[in-house]
Amino acid sequence: MKDKMNAAEAKTSLWTLFFLFFRIGLFTFGGGYAMIPLIEETVVKKHGWLTADELLDMLAVADSTPGPVAINCATYVGYRRRGVRGAICATAGVVLPSLIILFAISLFFDRFLEWKPVAAAFQGIKVAVAVLILRAAWSLLKKLPHTAFAVTLTVLTVLGVLAINFFAFRFSTLYFILVGAVLGLIATGVSRLQTRKRGERT
Repeated sequence: MKDKMNAAEAKTSLWTLFFLFFRIGLFTFGGGYAMIPLIEETVVKKHGWLTADELLDMLAVADSTPGPVAINCATYVGYRRRGVRGAICATAGVVLPSLIILFAISLFFDRFLEWKPVAAAFQGIKVAVAVLILRAAWSLLKKLPHTAFAVTLTVLTVLGVLAINFFAFRFSTLYFILVGAVLGLIATGVSRLQTRKRGERT
């Protein structure tokens, strides 16, 4: 079994990791969340490096740790496939396009924004980015386990976000992650306790 895993990992070259994440970084606008559909398409559906459940776990970890979610995902996938060198190649691939483009734009930033075709293009890009983020959110929601806890927590989170935006409260998304983690621990503890009590009765 171990030999088969090593053989599968050997097929994933460092260049492949770099190129795939370079393409993700180059053709995705709107930051990490907008990259999620393309990451899913590449990592889960096309190459099968992760399962849908593993992708959800990876995104949960990537979103709750420091750094942009797309970079964290690239680092994780690269490390899973080829260790430290794979993590470096995948991370460099996803970062390099933005670095090159932003450096080029910074050389003539003011004139770039004053160019009317660019301003018009950015209006369309904003709409496309919003749609991509909604698509990523919907895709992740469909993959969540359809348990009472997951559905309840999802509904409460959506209502909480709407209330915060409606009343213009200042509330960090970090608190949503922490509250979700605490509720998950409580729900797991209660479930295990109930299972243990049932076992003792039988």
